[in-house]
Amino acid sequence: MKTYGHFIHGQETPAKRGETFPSIAPVNGEILGYAARGTEADVEVAVSSARAGFTYWSSLPPTQRERTLLECAEAVEVNHNRLLDLLIDESGSTIVKARYEVLYTASVLRAAAGEVRRLYGDTLPNEKPHRLSMVVREPVGVVVVISPFNAPLALLAKMTAFPLGAGNAVIAKPSEETPLIAVEFAKILHEAGLPAGVFNVVTGFGPECGEPLLKHPGVNGVAFTGSTATGIRVGQIAIQTMKRLQLELGGKNPLLVLSDMDMAEAAEIAAIGAFTHGGQICMSSSRIIVEAPHGLAFANALANKAASLYLGDLRDERTAYGPLINQRALAKVIRHVQAARESGGQILTGGDVHHGLVFQPTVVYNPPRLGECWEEETFGPVALVTEAASLEEMITIANESQYGLSAGILTNDLKRGLSAARQIRCGAVHLGTHSFQSDPMAPIGGYGMSGIGRSGGKYSIEHFTELKWISVELGETPRPF
Repeated sequence: MKTYGHFIHGQETPAKRGETFPSIAPVNGEILGYAARGTEADVEVAVSSARAGFTYWSSLPPTQRERTLLECAEAVEVNHNRLLDLLIDESGSTIVKARYEVLYTASVLRAAAGEVRRLYGDTLPNEKPHRLSMVVREPVGVVVVISPFNAPLALLAKMTAFPLGAGNAVIAKPSEETPLIAVEFAKILHEAGLPAGVFNVVTGFGPECGEPLLKHPGVNGVAFTGSTATGIRVGQIAIQTMKRLQLELGGKNPLLVLSDMDMAEAAEIAAIGAFTHGGQICMSSSRIIVEAPHGLAFANALANKAASLYLGDLRDERTAYGPLINQRALAKVIRHVQAARESGGQILTGGDVHHGLVFQPTVVYNPPRLGECWEEETFGPVALVTEAASLEEMITIANESQYGLSAGILTNDLKRGLSAARQIRCGAVHLGTHSFQSDPMAPIGGYGMSGIGRSGGKYSIEHFTELKWISVELGETPRPF
């Protein structure tokens, strides 16, 4: 059984205490390997390496950083199968999702390479005639990236690539559920030419190595993707030392189905938004709001689609999704569905465990718009369908949430759709499709309890750079004394 070390300063390194923890395949409970269990001592080594890496990396000309990131993208594609198998086994991804993650990762690295040349500044008009004022953009320094289990390669890559493009060094602390893919990714980037210390990975648990990273004075920025509860804790710690902070947190995302849509077609689209990766996606379409009088017709069409989904081997192209990540996740889904059932929601299909950690695709019609199933992020294959009398009521329902990450609107009426999009309080609204969308250059983030800041493209670059005003006196200026 293989044991993975941290990846620090260009090589795998065992934990200082020599401790490890298992990475377990959610599909069958087998141990895939062991990861180093990091502590504060490992954090010290990683930060020291990253400080040195930052000094070197930030001093390189943009063309060299651009070339290196492009070579990293090529290396990801060359090592496609090396990443694919580990993604399937460690995160419970289907082969279709895993393949997407690898391709997306290469795309993100290329997008970040393009942004290297666009760290633009400004010149400013000035009240003093003999002063030249300019604004330059500089990397913040060392950025800690805390990445989630649900897209452990794609999200780690996106959270990492753009800070790297801006000239920062990065230390990744991946989810303890998926540590091995992060180490493998780091090894590939180093093999492609990323200098030692520029991208380090420390594996372990939040209290033991995550919190020491957040508190460390040598860390200048933090990017976190995960649950709102954990994000709040991350923010509370990071703000004590005024670290630059970007949080992409939970969502209870609305999908609006307007009356002009064909309900069978709408159900096909909604099923992708609700059930991809078993609903373990922060932008999953979990609250579906249908314009009257089509609520029940849509719900039945969605239930029929859900019941037809094939739940088989993860390497079978037909498989819609795989297992939830662990028993805690499964218990939460069961609790939410039970709460919806007991409070009057009609379970049209599903509602129970399929096998192991795989939960049946579940459609609940007309659930009460209160309680944990409606208000909390389920992170499972559960679609809640409710009917609203008008577009205005649909928008009101969409906005009655503490979250505001993403939304979708299914309509053929562009005017009504755009009007609704402007009124929905979410970080992204997608017309003609479901709420689960991503693009390397798009600003991903949310309103309310869905986070702070935006990641992707120039928005990540802006977030993890500092603005510096530089002025130059070019002539004599009046002196008050």
